[in-house]
Amino acid sequence: MPIQWRDQFSVGNDLIDADHQYLIEIINKAEKSLQAHNATELTAVFNELAHYGKLHFDREERLARAVAYPKAEQLHLSHDALVESLGKFRESVGEVWTPEATEQFTTFLRDWLIQHVIKEDLPMKPWITKFSPRFDPR
Repeated sequence: MPIQWRDQFSVGNDLIDADHQYLIEIINKAEKSLQAHNATELTAVFNELAHYGKLHFDREERLARAVAYPKAEQLHLSHDALVESLGKFRESVGEVWTPEATEQFTTFLRDWLIQHVIKEDLPMKPWITKFSPRFDPR
C-alpha cells in the first residue's frame, strides 16, 4: 500500500516538506518495483534515494543550523548513520535482488521514513515555524 503525504508530516518549511513528499514518491516507486519483481528498477530507485537523500540531508542540516535548532549536530549524526546504513545495505545486496533483499529494502525505507520525519524532523518544527514557510538558508 503506497504511503500518502499527510499534513501531520509537515515541518512547516516548504523546501523540506517538498523533499519529504519526493522521498515518499521514491519509497512508493521502490515498492512498486518490488511487486513487479523488477530488479533493474529497484537498483535505479536505490541509486535515486542515495543521491536525493544526501541532497535532502544537506538542505535539512543547513536549515537546522539557520533556525538555531539545539539538536542540529544530533540530526547530522543521525543522517550520517542513515547514509552509512544505506551503503552497507547496498553492499550486502550487490547486483542480486533476492526476494529477501527486496523485502528488507522496503522495510528499511518505511522505517527510515517514520524515524526520519516523525522522530527526527518534527521536533524541529517549533524552531522552523518562527520563519517563513519559504525560508531557504542557502
